[in-house]
Amino acid sequence: MPTVRTRFAPSPTGFLHVGGVRTALFAWLVARQAKGQFLLRMEDTDRERHVEAAEHHIVEVLQWLGLEWDGEIYRQSEHLDVYKEWGERLINKGLAYADPRNPEEIAELRLKAKQAKKPFLIRDYRPAKSPAWDASQPLRLKSDPKAYKWHDEVMGDLSAPPEAIDDFILIKADGYPTYNFAHIIDDHLMEITHVMRSQEFASSIPKYLNLYEALDIPKPKLAMLPYVLAPDGQKKLSKRDGAKDALDYRNQGFLPEALISFLASLGWNDGSEQEIFSRDELIKKFSLGRVHRGGAHFDEQRLKWMNGHYIRQMPLAELSEKVAGFWPAEAKKAPDDYKKGVLGLVQERLKYFGELPELTVFFFKDLPVDPDLITGHKQLKKFSKAELKAMLEQAKAALESSDFSVEDLTERLNRLLEQTGQKPAVLFSLIRIATTQAPASPGLADTLALLGKKRSLDRLDSQLAALAD
Repeated sequence: MPTVRTRFAPSPTGFLHVGGVRTALFAWLVARQAKGQFLLRMEDTDRERHVEAAEHHIVEVLQWLGLEWDGEIYRQSEHLDVYKEWGERLINKGLAYADPRNPEEIAELRLKAKQAKKPFLIRDYRPAKSPAWDASQPLRLKSDPKAYKWHDEVMGDLSAPPEAIDDFILIKADGYPTYNFAHIIDDHLMEITHVMRSQEFASSIPKYLNLYEALDIPKPKLAMLPYVLAPDGQKKLSKRDGAKDALDYRNQGFLPEALISFLASLGWNDGSEQEIFSRDELIKKFSLGRVHRGGAHFDEQRLKWMNGHYIRQMPLAELSEKVAGFWPAEAKKAPDDYKKGVLGLVQERLKYFGELPELTVFFFKDLPVDPDLITGHKQLKKFSKAELKAMLEQAKAALESSDFSVEDLTERLNRLLEQTGQKPAVLFSLIRIATTQAPASPGLADTLALLGKKRSLDRLDSQLAALAD
């Protein structure tokens, strides 16, 4: 059996988003499972759209996610002589021709076909006599229209009629090959055994099959991956629907392990109820045969849940190192032990590191009293200011004699519930808002203990003063 060799072949024309990363991941998994090779190729022949920084960005994404590749990066722009040589082979076989017509002439032919109410196929308008090919003219495939049947590793058995075959451009007038030509040559020379690509290329597969035959090279196994869909499931995910730059997730504090597990589950599962997979589990269990044929909905909330799972499993010391760059500015001068204590309280609620400032700023800074936190609270808005003030004064009196250990605070807070006859949703919410000025916080006793006695009582006084106005 030949060594399994897969490739990820992005065009460096912009940032890499989740759809492209998923393609890379699936190709990487196929190679690693078979103990084969995963190659990286830059399809950089579209010079008008080429972005110099894009290759660095793609490399950075793959490195962050741990999708390491084998060998050096292959760049199509460095192998123009190879494509020219293969183009000349087709000319010599009578299977390619120079097209002297300019884009305006092609557009005129297309218009005529439309007016005649028939499909426009370039092969119906081949020049009677093609000139000798030189770099100033496009080189086209002289296609052999026929019906095709083929097997796709994801979609199953597929077919296409002769009408899907046409004379497409192999090498452009600027001397650069088209994607349609170059990727087939490269896959052959790189001995790629499995080609994974997005479903958007489905209509082009018959053309590729025609070109494989013209070049007299075997086709690799083909696998079309269904679209990653927008959250509403109605269309392909786009920038407007949340298709972020993949590095945005790193910058927001998502873990690579979580993103890998999330992307693997976009359109694939192992047939079980398992939702979160380690990298080793994915390598062991992944198969193209279990990739769904329908599109996969992109649900960022699910990604946050997965990321939160990884955060909760992480030792506090390791988590402290990873969140070092995400603390609020007010935490800059705080002792490390204090910050570690804060982190231990919010770890259960933290879904990604970028939430840290919002969840913790009140531990480092006295926030102004926000009356909306009470008036907008489902339970507290039912009480008058006088009633709220009375409850808070009773709470302050009970806390003033506490040693502010978690155990003593817990006991006193529970006793307050009995004394006031209030539910935790009322009394504890009022004390929490008064001492944090935040819509949510960790457990009340733990929060008060970490804030300390003086800061907690001072904040109760500020809330009482606001209620007295």
